[in-house]
Amino acid sequence: MRGSRLLAAMTVAGLSSALLAGCGDDGNGSGGGSDKPFAGQSADQIAGKAVAATKQAKSLHIKGDSRQPNGASLTLDLSVDQQKNCDGTVQTQGSRADVRHVGDTFYLRGDEQYWEKSLKGQPGAAKLLPKLKDKWVKVPAEDAVTKGLCDKQGLVKAMDEDKSARKGMRKGDTTTVGGQEAIVLTKKTSAGEKLTLYVATKGEPYILRTTTEGGEKPSSATFSDYDEDVRPQKPAPGETVDLRQLAKS
Repeated sequence: MRGSRLLAAMTVAGLSSALLAGCGDDGNGSGGGSDKPFAGQSADQIAGKAVAATKQAKSLHIKGDSRQPNGASLTLDLSVDQQKNCDGTVQTQGSRADVRHVGDTFYLRGDEQYWEKSLKGQPGAAKLLPKLKDKWVKVPAEDAVTKGLCDKQGLVKAMDEDKSARKGMRKGDTTTVGGQEAIVLTKKTSAGEKLTLYVATKGEPYILRTTTEGGEKPSSATFSDYDEDVRPQKPAPGETVDLRQLAKS
């Protein structure tokens, strides 16, 4: 399933690393801005706590977009939990796919543009396309090409990578994100990017928003609905198909 492989790869590699690259770990970065909240803590220490809290959350909703160096765009709107239940949509280059992970099965429902791109050049594609219209395609949950898409920990894994490159953030003032107060942490990279991280000041220090401006991979994402139940509905039998079985018919 080349289309599923592309979808998973773009989502995990594109959004996770691009949107979360600005998250830091315990360090000495301090910078200016208000000392309240998180009085006495450096910007890097605050970012480190935000990363840890976000990883430990039972669930979250992420809505964001990113652009790759080749101009390809990706938009993600997804609710996901620690048990890999997920429900949402992914849009890229004019195509859209709805995704769900229920029990041991991953479901994907792509629009016409999605399947045309995914099956381009494959034998029998013309016969498959009508059978896929408005249908949920079933994929085993352990399938290597899609399992990362509904893996909450996989989506935030980039926060723990290359810690040295994420040090040196600066504290700014507080603002509001989705009705919640957040402290603003920023960093400018050698590549000319401006990374901004918004961390909740009340309750758990969850990440509420992150942006990357400038550079080759501009992106933004908001995080909400922490610890809310994620209960995707299993598509009805008449709405589902098995792409592998269709390919054999």
